[in-house]
Amino acid sequence: MGTQQFENNNPYRGYEGGSLAAGATDPASGTPTPAAPVNPAPFNFSSQPPAPPHPPAQQHGPKPPQPRKPRPVLTAVTAAALAAVLASGSTAYLMRDDAAVTGADQGAGLTQVQGISANADGSPDWEAVAAAVRPSVVAISVRTTQGEGAGSGVILDAEGHILTNNHVVAGAETVQVMLSDGRLYEATVVGTDPTTDLAVLELADPPDDLTPATLGTSEDLGVGESVMAVGNPLGLDSTVTTGIVSALDRPVTASAEGSSSATVTNAIQIDAAINPGNSGGPLFDSQGLVIGITSSIATLTGGQSGSIGLGFAIPVDLATTIADQLIADGRAEHAFLGVTLNEGEGTADGVTRQGAQVVEVVPDTPAAGAGLQPGDVIVAIDDSSVGSAESLTGFVRQYASGDEVTLTVIRDGESIDLTVTLATREEG
Repeated sequence: MGTQQFENNNPYRGYEGGSLAAGATDPASGTPTPAAPVNPAPFNFSSQPPAPPHPPAQQHGPKPPQPRKPRPVLTAVTAAALAAVLASGSTAYLMRDDAAVTGADQGAGLTQVQGISANADGSPDWEAVAAAVRPSVVAISVRTTQGEGAGSGVILDAEGHILTNNHVVAGAETVQVMLSDGRLYEATVVGTDPTTDLAVLELADPPDDLTPATLGTSEDLGVGESVMAVGNPLGLDSTVTTGIVSALDRPVTASAEGSSSATVTNAIQIDAAINPGNSGGPLFDSQGLVIGITSSIATLTGGQSGSIGLGFAIPVDLATTIADQLIADGRAEHAFLGVTLNEGEGTADGVTRQGAQVVEVVPDTPAAGAGLQPGDVIVAIDDSSVGSAESLTGFVRQYASGDEVTLTVIRDGESIDLTVTLATREEG
């Protein structure tokens, strides 16, 4: 199972819409692009091993006096204050909708159903939500040539498809899935997508009483909204934690060990406790609808590697798009622009903004056709602000090939809008 390294907001590593750029190999030309200077960045995300199947119980006595601690400094890729580690997560699919759909109405695809009502005072009824959703969450155990690991997943349909993270099952020789009632099933990998860190499994001989999750939408999430994470942290299956949405569209970058490809996600940031083993598990809203797949956490370097209230989930709208493709074809396609990027700033009408600065435009790509030029600073895509190269990459990956988007670009002191029709990135 490949470990991953997460990087957040590194101003010296560029990206194009769908692949690494500065300091990496240009996916369009196959030639290395120049590496920019490496200076300390605000955040650095380091790797963490997968959770063991079951943790030993520990008792904690009174703590002795602690010496004064130095200011935390990371030592991974660049100096920073935080390190993101693999957590645990997964998700399922359904749009928020007022119309209820019964199990008998479910077809072969993903379905929509009505969510769980709140308490009389408007507060979430977490007890009811937990009772309703836990049967749709599974614990995943894998064996690789490097050992064993554990993660989480969510049941997508009655056919036994399970959505999880790619890093949970990467390199797996055998996969075993445990339902919430303890029943065990062997599973096969239907398809994986390292670009988005998502994967779909299928149970061998699934039972006829599976409880697929109800998928919501991440499009209308709000900061401060209540959420619930359910998963298999440290082998403790069906663990439930709650919190809120702390931020939206938070750029999180991950690269699998031994791989040149990077996972760039504009993630949902949450403060609900998630830990190693939660990876691939679902994040629910207060109605019991899946809104994301928990995939990573941030942790202080040199200290305890558990949750510090900084967790990240892949938005369910993206997860649904990828899951549908993996189930249908075993692979996923990704839209791209065709540029290499770095961090940059642009000033127009007396206002300076951060954005994604174009370093190179690859010929015969959507970017070239739209008239993007080196030196342009992209500060928005459609109605979403772009604050970095990673942010733009994350947004582009949420679109499909053929989608038409509007880029707001600062060029020569002026703000202009360019219309771009995205295309499919050819996977190397």
